[in-house]
Amino acid sequence: MTGTPTTNEPAPDPAPASANAAGPRERLSRRRLFGMAGAGAAVAGVSAAVGVAVSRSESVTTVTDAAAEVVPFHGEHQAGIVTPAQDRMHFVAFDVTTRRRDDLVALLKAWTAAAERMTTGLEAKENGAVGGSPQAPPADTGEALDLPASALTLTIGLGASLFDDRFGLADARPPKLIDIPAFPGDDLDPRRGGGDICVQACANDPQVAVHAIRNLARIGFGKVAVRWSQLGFGRTSSTTRAQTTPRNLFGFKDGTRNLKAEDVEALREHVWVQPGDGPDWLVGGTYLVARRIRMHIEIWDRTSLVEQEVIVGRAKGTGAPLGQVDEFDEVDLRVGGAGGEPLIGENAHIRLASPEALGGVRLLRRGYNFTDGSDGLGHLDAGLFFVAFNRDTAKQFVPMQQALSSKDVMMEYIEHTGSGLYAVPPGVRPGGHWADTLIR
Repeated sequence: MTGTPTTNEPAPDPAPASANAAGPRERLSRRRLFGMAGAGAAVAGVSAAVGVAVSRSESVTTVTDAAAEVVPFHGEHQAGIVTPAQDRMHFVAFDVTTRRRDDLVALLKAWTAAAERMTTGLEAKENGAVGGSPQAPPADTGEALDLPASALTLTIGLGASLFDDRFGLADARPPKLIDIPAFPGDDLDPRRGGGDICVQACANDPQVAVHAIRNLARIGFGKVAVRWSQLGFGRTSSTTRAQTTPRNLFGFKDGTRNLKAEDVEALREHVWVQPGDGPDWLVGGTYLVARRIRMHIEIWDRTSLVEQEVIVGRAKGTGAPLGQVDEFDEVDLRVGGAGGEPLIGENAHIRLASPEALGGVRLLRRGYNFTDGSDGLGHLDAGLFFVAFNRDTAKQFVPMQQALSSKDVMMEYIEHTGSGLYAVPPGVRPGGHWADTLIR
């Protein structure tokens, strides 16, 4: 979905090997990796030391089964976009509190160094948890010491508010880093949106993801403050053809038509910023749309199965488009029912979100389910934390969400409560730091 719980991207073909391919995995804890590094393996060489075979093309990362829990940090694009979607996420947006450009650059360098280490399974700093002076706070919080890297990826994005007069970046703001307009039915909480910098941590272990964000926040103390954050579980899309399609909290398969890492040409067209799109510093990057979507699951649970399927436009069990047999059968918006009306109705979610109905618009989805307790009225505060990457938000996400918010019957069961848009810089080269194409 786009601003709601299913998607609008093309059906996949058979897949190559991926980080989620079946097979035995070598579990390498941070403690073991730390020991290896202490024995003389440089941090930059940890991947080689543990047997990682990496093939970083323009859009696909392949990792051998033996080291499937380590995702390369460096590359043309940031990890955590086309990387095989992990099971857990911790998303955070920071406000920058310092007004010194040098402080911001120093922070980005420190964050990058810590991210390089943590994504290989090491502590945020060498000897961080148990070394140093016992009279001083540890440099690493330590809760991930005995855990493997768990396919941790860390992805940074820059909000429009960073491009003001504090750091001399006003002229560098990408024209496509827009203010997302209000949509019908929005109930946005200002405490759940915006921010100067966002970091998306994805991992197959929630503690690894939380540890990463916790340590970045600790490193940033005095320079940044947390504005808002969101924990997510159970990915709601697949980003490689080797992954099965997951289900959202409405019980439907989600992301069947999502763009995949193997769709190199489609990613170039719909996701990666190209020369001439905007500022040169963003070429190879993308834009991250984040929307917190509250799902009124108690009302949905009292809705008949046939009505649920009509609203979505798919069979709940198989995931097949109405009128078809299998999940990955092509969507046919013209197939009619007994009365001559289309089986996939004019207000069905998959019709409104389809590229056929939107002039070919597509997104790369990477969302997660969430539950944040109850609302105090006996209802779960649960739903979808929608994350998507696109090349031009005004031409891709906005028209899609306008169509959904004004016509989609599913809007009766959901509301958008948080929102953010961030420019995601290109990948980090060895020796560089996050956003060094913008600020050094």
